[in-house]
Amino acid sequence: MGWREDLQEKINEILKNPKDAAKKISETIEEEWEDITKKMKKRSLEDIFEDLVSAIKKSNQKEEKMAMPLLGEKFPTLEVQTTHGSMVLPNDLEGKWTVLFSHPADFTPVCTTEFVSFQKHKKEFDEINTQLVGLSIDQVFSHIKWVEWIKEKLDVEIEFPIIAATDTIAAKIGMIHPNKGTNTVRAVFILDPEGVVRTILYYPQEIGRNISEIVRAVKALQKSDSEGVATPANWPENELIKDRVIIPPATDCKTAKERVKEYECFDWWFCHKEK
Repeated sequence: MGWREDLQEKINEILKNPKDAAKKISETIEEEWEDITKKMKKRSLEDIFEDLVSAIKKSNQKEEKMAMPLLGEKFPTLEVQTTHGSMVLPNDLEGKWTVLFSHPADFTPVCTTEFVSFQKHKKEFDEINTQLVGLSIDQVFSHIKWVEWIKEKLDVEIEFPIIAATDTIAAKIGMIHPNKGTNTVRAVFILDPEGVVRTILYYPQEIGRNISEIVRAVKALQKSDSEGVATPANWPENELIKDRVIIPPATDCKTAKERVKEYECFDWWFCHKEK
């Protein structure tokens, strides 16, 4: 293969991920220009392009490792294998709220207590139109055997799917933290029916999650969406206003004056009403 054909092959490899390709190439050339000009005096164009391709790949890999879904963003499209068969996220989750949660490993004590608790709360999640999806980097065969063990030993049948994620998938969605080892951390993503990330929670491997809090978070999001309100700390058992909800603060003087007449208020910026 001649250098031109080899060059074309490398260009095609870059174009497999065309997002912002021109910008990335331009930025990379600018960053590498001093080295490139030096090497041009001593090396062939093919060798220079090899360095350029390598720099772009490293930049892409760094971005992929750092990129993770953020609040308000659409959850990334992922093709995954689960204990219930193959799925495409978030497409196959649309129409319902979703709690996607990762665990460090199958056949571990804390994770087992969490899965039992998620299953025990499944009826509550069903009642608020919310589906559960587990995830770890264990193989699907391990997930299946673990689910069988939980049924046999603890008499609890896990009814929700568990994703067998690759390292790449887990890293892409921020479920692997290098300082906490190579297993997935205890991450929770709450997605709305459109697949948008609405809440992100992280727990270390040594602390099990409070499943009731996750139920509460989904209910609070649904309340906020349906009524355009905010919910206080520990809602619906807040120490100040109990199960009432908060009216968004006024943004002009006229509305501020009207608010205190229309609602119960501590001040114009802190008004609340019956849920």
